[in-house]
Amino acid sequence: MMLNMAQAINLALKQEMEKNKKVVLLGEDIGVDGGVFRVTEGLLERFGPNRVIDTPLAESAIIGTSIGMAIYGLKPVAEIQFDGFLYPALDQLISHAARIRNRSRGRFTCPLVVRIPCAGGIHAPEHHSESPETHIVHTPGLKAVMPSTPYDAKGLLTAAMRDPDPVVFFEPKKLYRSPKQEVPEKDYDIPIGKAGVTKEGGDVTLVSWGTMVHVCAEAAEKLKGKNIDAEIIDVRSLSPLDTETILNSVQKTGRAVIVHEAPRTLGLGAEIAATISEADILSLKAPVKRVTGFDIPMPLAKHENLYLPDAGRVSRAAEEVMKF
Repeated sequence: MMLNMAQAINLALKQEMEKNKKVVLLGEDIGVDGGVFRVTEGLLERFGPNRVIDTPLAESAIIGTSIGMAIYGLKPVAEIQFDGFLYPALDQLISHAARIRNRSRGRFTCPLVVRIPCAGGIHAPEHHSESPETHIVHTPGLKAVMPSTPYDAKGLLTAAMRDPDPVVFFEPKKLYRSPKQEVPEKDYDIPIGKAGVTKEGGDVTLVSWGTMVHVCAEAAEKLKGKNIDAEIIDVRSLSPLDTETILNSVQKTGRAVIVHEAPRTLGLGAEIAATISEADILSLKAPVKRVTGFDIPMPLAKHENLYLPDAGRVSRAAEEVMKF
């Protein structure tokens, strides 16, 4: 069936809730309204208010309650309504959810999923267009994924709901309604910790995740006109990171451009660049380049496009490493 990302996520939730009676959804406006982006639409009617719970506007309480439910034996899937609302809940995620397994020496786990609409491109107000993945990736004990396609969204969310440890599931808002893709109705999952090669090429590796994977695809088309054959790696799993797929590609091409929407300093791109340099510097024919957001808050709507990496910035970076 042809689904957009919002529909694919909804299908994953519905199918897993039917399979596993312990799956419970929590979040602001997710029940009666079906969520701000209508991702949970229809689930309240199907599963009832005991499994699809509208919560107060209190992110710390949402995650704190979910942690207790997870330790008790349920499988809570909590929604943080917008990326910029995550910060009050970081104390619960970092201080508790991430540490339960270690704190109890393996006696308890915290099988929690936290869904977070993230990133820009929809001209939203302040605190509604952020990319906070660095906070999660930096925290031992938390897993983090960010799909770029409806197919991957369904498979990764299914895997997250079956994982014994806490998984933060980032959902790029710009991709909720576009593009559509063939998504199997049958049950499947995509292993957390495995990147995807969305385009093969021999000249330069473009590494990205989320919305920026599509920007890299646009850049690859531009580069094709200049006889530059780009390979695109969709990281998908931000933590754990599939370094093997990235390094195999860089060994083949000898050049790497890392693209992400989050601010540049201490972004995941810096970690990937360091990993490439430490593990495989002799394969490089040019220094690794990063194309990222800037070290400023996401601008308001009028200037948002000046902040976001675009195909022009990515293709120019690729041309620079080709000329090195």
